Amino acid sequence: MTAWWTLAAYFGGAFALSLVLVPACRAIARRTGRVARPTADRWHREPTALFGGVAIVLVTMCALFFIRPLGDVVLFAATGFGIFLVGFTDDLIPLKPATKLVAQLALASVLVYFDLRLGWFEAEALDMVATVFWLVAITNALNLLDNMDGLCAGVGIVAGLSLLVGHGPIDVALPQALFLAAMVGAVAGFLVYNFHPASIFMGDSGSLFIGLTLATMSLALRGGSSEPGILAVVAVPALVLLIPIFDMLLVTALRTLSGRRAWHGGRDHSSHRLVAIGLPERTAVMVLWTLAALGGLAAWGVQRLTTVGGLFAVAVFLASMVLFAVFLTRVRVYGKDEVSVLRSGRVTTIFIEFMNKRRVAEVLLDFVLISAAYYWAYRLRFEGVWLVEYFPLFLQSLPIVLGIQLPVFFLIGVYRGVWRHFSIMDAVTIGKAVGVGMLLILFAILYLFRFESYSRAIFVIYAALLMLLTTGSRASFRLMAEFVRRRRQGDRILIYGAGEGGAMTVRELSAPGRAPARLIGFVDDDRETHGSRVMGYPVLGAYDSLVTLVENGAVDQVVISIRLMDQKRLRELEELCATSEVRLLRMQVHLESVSSVS
Repeated sequence: MTAWWTLAAYFGGAFALSLVLVPACRAIARRTGRVARPTADRWHREPTALFGGVAIVLVTMCALFFIRPLGDVVLFAATGFGIFLVGFTDDLIPLKPATKLVAQLALASVLVYFDLRLGWFEAEALDMVATVFWLVAITNALNLLDNMDGLCAGVGIVAGLSLLVGHGPIDVALPQALFLAAMVGAVAGFLVYNFHPASIFMGDSGSLFIGLTLATMSLALRGGSSEPGILAVVAVPALVLLIPIFDMLLVTALRTLSGRRAWHGGRDHSSHRLVAIGLPERTAVMVLWTLAALGGLAAWGVQRLTTVGGLFAVAVFLASMVLFAVFLTRVRVYGKDEVSVLRSGRVTTIFIEFMNKRRVAEVLLDFVLISAAYYWAYRLRFEGVWLVEYFPLFLQSLPIVLGIQLPVFFLIGVYRGVWRHFSIMDAVTIGKAVGVGMLLILFAILYLFRFESYSRAIFVIYAALLMLLTTGSRASFRLMAEFVRRRRQGDRILIYGAGEGGAMTVRELSAPGRAPARLIGFVDDDRETHGSRVMGYPVLGAYDSLVTLVENGAVDQVVISIRLMDQKRLRELEELCATSEVRLLRMQVHLESVSSVS
């Protein structure tokens, strides 16, 4: 039996056993009253059985009867069972955070004592401290991620499979890999009962066990080569476990900035923020599963690509996650005082003003995008031995490309736009900056290197890719803002008038601070507009359509955006809305003089 079939057998056996054992643990939990009851800072709404973690651990430990040599996994199994006991105790008798932290540090120290190392630093003492921090951080990250049905289990499965696949071509399955395969199978069986709506939770006993196991296996199972490069050593475990790390850092930072205790529970995780913008709970969970899978794919790329290629894969993925983080921070979950609290305090104020005024995040993102566009221009232009031959030219000219393109972006005005209001004119500005930058780069290379051995096609491809990446990054915020607006729950609004006034009304209704509302669309007496879309919303018909929608109870508010309206039609509309108890509003814009100069 090949190594992959052996891993599949351990996964399948654990999955089947978990399908049987989880319902048994659920029944015991319900019979003994060990259920998680809804509280203000928890997401679930119904009392839900605990002890899912018991089933996961028992199934995983059953694999020890078949793994040989057993000595290679005894340490991981013992420390995993130790953290399970800590979590199980916390499920029964809530422990203080400091108590759990002491236990985690003790178990991490045991692993380090037996030579488990992160390998990020040459100094042994520093690497030992970093390893302890890594083990404790990942353990707690998975624990924090257990905040929505199926989230922790699903991400744990994705991360575990990523570690197994990234383990590389193997002739014989290592005992550590078999142990991990059994754990992933046990979690997969548990997920059948934990996906929304969940009938059982894993509790701290399960999330802590999964967290510590993944943390140890990310170090015990090094990919492909026995002597991986420093990029693989650093990036692979971080990318595989990026979603728990991302969620932990996001929650910790925002709770700290808003004056809340980082270790207290709350509905402010990345999953909760996705639901807050209108995603169904299952969809929000699957979005994070997908991001976890992309992190695993990026880790695989780091192990299989060249050092430069792997570096770009990491940079692009991390840049995307930064954009995702910025978007999530804009979702309000703390209440009306969120913005004022976040901006209070000297340090926070300096930080926000610095980021707003200097656009540091945008410049760093463009640094990555320019480098990525230029790199992929070479990869698309040359293949195989040709890429190897011409790659020194890429390295030689990359500083010139960056040194010209970024200042051109600044001078032409790329950094003056607001992403959430990205428009065609912003795209035109980016197009000008890309075009001017490309021409200046061509002249610079012609002057410095006489254009010897350089391909003109490279720069055409570079300009096209950079235009696509830059506009895509900016437009993504506009798209996400539009998505949030469409998913909002609130009054159903119909706009009468699909011209410039209607477009202005849409912008006003979606402005920050406005009450949540759902825009149904427009009606307009101009029949040429019927069936078209204005700012993404349909023109549903003429005045007759408005009457039908109001009388059928499909509208809560009607907003008139027409500046000049027939008075008879206005009175009819007032009577119609009054009869149907629909609120009637009118959008008006006027200039008011504030100066005494006539």
